[in-house]
Amino acid sequence: MGKEKGPKGKKITLKIAKNSIRISFDGGRRLDLSKMGITTFPKCILKLADVDELDLSRNMIKKIPSSIDKFQNLRWLDLHSNQLEDLPKSIGTLQSLFYLNVSNNKLTSKGLPEEITLLKNLHILNLGLNCLDSIPPSLGALKELREIGLFDNALTTIPNSLNNLPKLKKLNADRNPFPVPTNEEEQVDSIKRIETLYLVQEKDLCRSCLKTCQDKKDKQNKFRNVTPSPPRKPSFPLLITPNSSAKDNQEEWRIR
Repeated sequence: MGKEKGPKGKKITLKIAKNSIRISFDGGRRLDLSKMGITTFPKCILKLADVDELDLSRNMIKKIPSSIDKFQNLRWLDLHSNQLEDLPKSIGTLQSLFYLNVSNNKLTSKGLPEEITLLKNLHILNLGLNCLDSIPPSLGALKELREIGLFDNALTTIPNSLNNLPKLKKLNADRNPFPVPTNEEEQVDSIKRIETLYLVQEKDLCRSCLKTCQDKKDKQNKFRNVTPSPPRKPSFPLLITPNSSAKDNQEEWRIR
């Protein structure tokens, strides 16, 4: 018996690709080949490398070729919901890239090239729903990063370099196997969060100071006795899990 072949997939011709170009809300040219049943990267689109946005999401693509570096004008690249196990090193040459979504693939930590840290203009990076067990600390070099999705991976730690990103506003790392801190670690952490701690005896305080301390103590106890309201569920509109809430309208995935 011969080797079993995977699905052949739809063949994309240059004509089909040209007819799939749309003008985005900000006047850019967007090549939308999402949900087309594509199994291999269509080489014909290299002739349309001057587009600003490329959407190949929700296909069955297993490999992105190094020739992706031809798309030097690219600001927006959506590859979510494919079968990618790695990204090419040449992706680091896309210096205009603003948005990169590779969620819901099969990316491993080994398949995440170091060159991704060269994307100095990247604002939004979605790595959720993959097979990542670590994140390179060098991602801390992405100083323009505003949002990063790390949800549904195999991460046990997040590098401190990400916490130090100056413009980072949203980090979604839900559903990762992070270790549960011990009671001792929680106590140490709670002490670290106290900036200054003064210990004095009542006999060393004047009447006025003693009253001030007692008033503050009563005020703290009053707040402690109030039933806290349930925390607001964080919202990550640009980091939505694609499979669980798949949207037919691709405009809802776009940057606003």
